[in-house]
Amino acid sequence: MSTLLVLTNLPERAAAERLAGLLVEKRLAACVNILAPCRSVYRWQGAVRHDEEHPMLIKTTAERYPALEQALRSGHPYELPEIIAVPIERGLPAYLQWVAAETKT
Repeated sequence: MSTLLVLTNLPERAAAERLAGLLVEKRLAACVNILAPCRSVYRWQGAVRHDEEHPMLIKTTAERYPALEQALRSGHPYELPEIIAVPIERGLPAYLQWVAAETKT
């Protein structure tokens, strides 16, 4: 089973907490870390933006990724959310097995 680290950012902590709870409750993610706010600088619709965002680190499996992505797109306030999945090549085997077990349907 391939394990993924999925990254996204939300504009408000409360929204990040709601979304994290939903992802874990529906077994789309085994664990979600909501990090301290950061400053993001990006170009959007022709203007350079400087916004505070709340990064989320989401642990899931490749099998659950399509449903996770759909849930993120549905629950995300941004028109074009950053959703990036990075394969985890190595990790503590017991932890990776736990991720697989907690996301199994």
